[in-house]
Amino acid sequence: MSTSSRFDQFLLNIKLTSDQLDDAKTKYDGVCKKIHDNYFSTLYDGSTKLLIGSYGKGTNIRPARDVDVIFKLPSSEYKQSSNGYNYQSYLLQKIKGILQDKYPDSDIKGDGPVVVVNFSNDHFIEVVPAIELTNDKFYIPITTDGGHWKLDDPRALYKLVNDSDNDTGGNTRNLIRMIKKWQEFCDVPIKSLVIEIRAVVFLIAYEHKNKSSTYYDWMVRDYLKELIEKINNTYTLPGLTEKINYGDAWKSKAESAYARAVKACEFEAIKDETSATEEWKKIFGDDFEY
Repeated sequence: MSTSSRFDQFLLNIKLTSDQLDDAKTKYDGVCKKIHDNYFSTLYDGSTKLLIGSYGKGTNIRPARDVDVIFKLPSSEYKQSSNGYNYQSYLLQKIKGILQDKYPDSDIKGDGPVVVVNFSNDHFIEVVPAIELTNDKFYIPITTDGGHWKLDDPRALYKLVNDSDNDTGGNTRNLIRMIKKWQEFCDVPIKSLVIEIRAVVFLIAYEHKNKSSTYYDWMVRDYLKELIEKINNTYTLPGLTEKINYGDAWKSKAESAYARAVKACEFEAIKDETSATEEWKKIFGDDFEY
């Protein structure tokens, strides 16, 4: 198989199945409908939820992970903490209780700003109760330091990834998915948000950003090289003043992956597909096939 064929197959292997996608939808709709029915008299039609995270941005992979979803609370729920009363903590515990009523056998935790519903198979749902603002941003509840509301802009994060994906002919999401598989297979302590942001920024000036999957070996190699160069750098999140720090806990694993990617690319160049695949497997696992 050619370099292109093997990377194309790899991406198919890590794509969520239709059954997994259906399972995720059943679970997050079930969670959001239960909350909706406790806050609104209207029939649930999905308009009070917003998928965020990897499902919202279309960067999810196998095995199934958490599904992040915002539930849009009535604006009347925007209340401040005062006199030692932590309203945000109360709100999360209230949501937890609502969901515990529907899922009595599931492990449910309120861990500000999310309520986590841990189902016994595959997906678990992380729901963020939030107040939608007129500028399309949200206030989300933070329970620490006495409780407060924090500004968030998940739509700007979606646009960041989606615009890049359109600009690169789908290469942004494919690169993110491949690097997330490295994160999962090699147990890399790097945030998924950092992986996504670095992919977007890396591809802005990358000379092969619009090329076919024939160039994916170089793309992975060059992404890892630039990632290592950006240790402990920061990035201002779109739509916000908040900065995310890339950290450095992943440095040694990124260096190992980069060294293997360099070897793999050298093997690809001389058409030694067997040796190249063995190096890619060290990065991505058995989902990368010969």
